[in-house]
Amino acid sequence: MKLGVLLGAASARVEGDARHIDVRGIAYDSRKAQPGTVFVAVPGFHRDGHDFARDAVARGAVAIVAERPLDVSVPVAVVPDVRAALADLAAEFFDHPTRRLRLVAVTGTDGKTTTVHLVSDVLEAAGERTGYATTVDFKLGESEWANETRQSTQEAVEVQEFFAELLVAGGTWGVLEATSHALALRKLRHCDVDVAVFTNLSPEHLDFHGTLQRYLEAKGLLFEMLGHGAAKGVAKAAVLNADDPRWRYLADRARDARVITYAVDALADVQAQIVASDARGSHLQITAFGERAEVTLPLVGRFNVYNALAAAAAGLAAGATLQHARVALSQARAVRGRMERVDLGQPFTVIVDYAHTAESLDKVLSLLRPLTPGKLIAVFGAAGERDRAKRPALARVAAAHADFFVITQEDPRLEDPVRILEEIEQGALEAGRRRAVGYEVIDDRRAAIVAAIGRAEKGDTVVLAGKGHEGSMIVGEQKRPWDEAGAARAALRARGFGG
Repeated sequence: MKLGVLLGAASARVEGDARHIDVRGIAYDSRKAQPGTVFVAVPGFHRDGHDFARDAVARGAVAIVAERPLDVSVPVAVVPDVRAALADLAAEFFDHPTRRLRLVAVTGTDGKTTTVHLVSDVLEAAGERTGYATTVDFKLGESEWANETRQSTQEAVEVQEFFAELLVAGGTWGVLEATSHALALRKLRHCDVDVAVFTNLSPEHLDFHGTLQRYLEAKGLLFEMLGHGAAKGVAKAAVLNADDPRWRYLADRARDARVITYAVDALADVQAQIVASDARGSHLQITAFGERAEVTLPLVGRFNVYNALAAAAAGLAAGATLQHARVALSQARAVRGRMERVDLGQPFTVIVDYAHTAESLDKVLSLLRPLTPGKLIAVFGAAGERDRAKRPALARVAAAHADFFVITQEDPRLEDPVRILEEIEQGALEAGRRRAVGYEVIDDRRAAIVAAIGRAEKGDTVVLAGKGHEGSMIVGEQKRPWDEAGAARAALRARGFGG
């Protein structure tokens, strides 16, 4: 693509012969700049891309897009908003793939990854060929691989490239997580969303958004996107959880899109009655638009009932039938790091889960409490440089449900690890717990897991919360390899289990 044509998509320009420079790629990390790339100088949270423009040029960048003039040896196109420009350039470079690919986007505080997987399953049961991008993994047709980026929603370049590849692979529907960060930072700009799904909302990422209302408003941007884009033979639809009071706000943001609600308690278009529920899953009766289906959902917990309902409703919005949803949901598989059992033959239960907010931890522990005949033991921490208000709340939740818990590190990043632990522990003290009696504080997460599993006896349940599927621990600016389930297996083997 010629530089002048590409920059035109972002209302940017360069003069003279520079317009005819051939562009072979887009980079926003100078280390990934190659001959023929345009380097977009994105201001980050810790580093400013403008400071790395010369490095990008040294690696072969043929032009720079920036928010201010730069003294470099290649043309510089100055734009008022580099993040918006990055999305504009990415969509143009990859030829706007979502104008041809139909797209479901899922937003909400909890349940996004599982819901994306279930939506894909429902659409595949209806004969579609799907691809998805989640916090945990990616799927392109028959190929699946782990998401090792530590980003739930990638940057605009990767988003557009992924959907372009899905089209080439014969995909008919894309499904992705749409986080509040991604929406606020315009990573999904130019994504033509056909079905927008809302799971739920609870306080999270307030360090970034400031208030719960602004967090909700960021989620609302997804539903405003339903008013844009070319027609693809699919009616735009907003799929909303009517048991969450914020659904009406989001329905208003959806403009002229069709609104489809789902619920367990409130009256909704897609309604579930939980006939029975146990440690193996739930038996549901789902009613939707005059049809009824019996579903045996092999995923544990009421929260997974909501995820399944969201997927069924999204499937209906996309043209699948309730029977397609019944078949897919009855065969659902747990997502890695989401209520994942680690079993080496021990007489107690060990579960790895991604719960990292007070609300999600409360859901997990309140689910497991009545299913645990012995003690409920929890291990958790809180990420550095993230919402500090949730830290004591996590300990208060643990104190309300667990017999014993271990406070440890999650991803301290550049923050003081000692302060993080102290702020979490404050919640335990407020709840009346005493250290060494009702809880312990262990800085090293591996040691914390060993301690928790070391206390477990027959009939107990040990919950390792917060890391889930993540393959790294961020300490300072380093990503250190991490495997939560692997650490649990090592602790179990140290106790003599698993041969």
